[in-house]
Amino acid sequence: MHKPYKIPVSVLVVIHSPELDVLLIERADKPGYWQSVTGSKDTEDEPLQQTAIREVFEETGIRIVDETSNAERQSNCVSISNLNNWQLSNVYEIYPVWRHRYAPGVTRNTEHVFGLLVPRDIPVVLAPREHTSQMWLPYREAADRCFSPSNAEAILQLPNYSRGRGTS
Repeated sequence: MHKPYKIPVSVLVVIHSPELDVLLIERADKPGYWQSVTGSKDTEDEPLQQTAIREVFEETGIRIVDETSNAERQSNCVSISNLNNWQLSNVYEIYPVWRHRYAPGVTRNTEHVFGLLVPRDIPVVLAPREHTSQMWLPYREAADRCFSPSNAEAILQLPNYSRGRGTS
């Protein structure tokens, strides 16, 4: 049975601490390829914010919750107010190694950038089929470590888009 093709619209979520340290995760299918959380919409009508919330949870175990939720008190939860749509998007050529995941003839993806402010000590639980390692780095070092130019550029924009710098 054929899996449905990926939708060529995705999110990139730069997870960062108030001190501008950035969480990077290493791809399971490409050792040495470090990145932020990324993922495609599940359906054409899925809101980008919902895609970001889903992908962050799937890839890191971090739950983004409504302020009124009791779940916010759990150690792996942050408020939805910490998720910031940077209103930036990148259109890029899909790497040939991953094009088979998309419909025939699809070669470009539109990526929408978000930032997520979390405490530096938030528990992170990786999805083992997707990622094998994690690390926190100061944002400039994190940008240097990313394999994706659009991911690196987004991380370098962090000081311009972060909220709550220096707060807990």
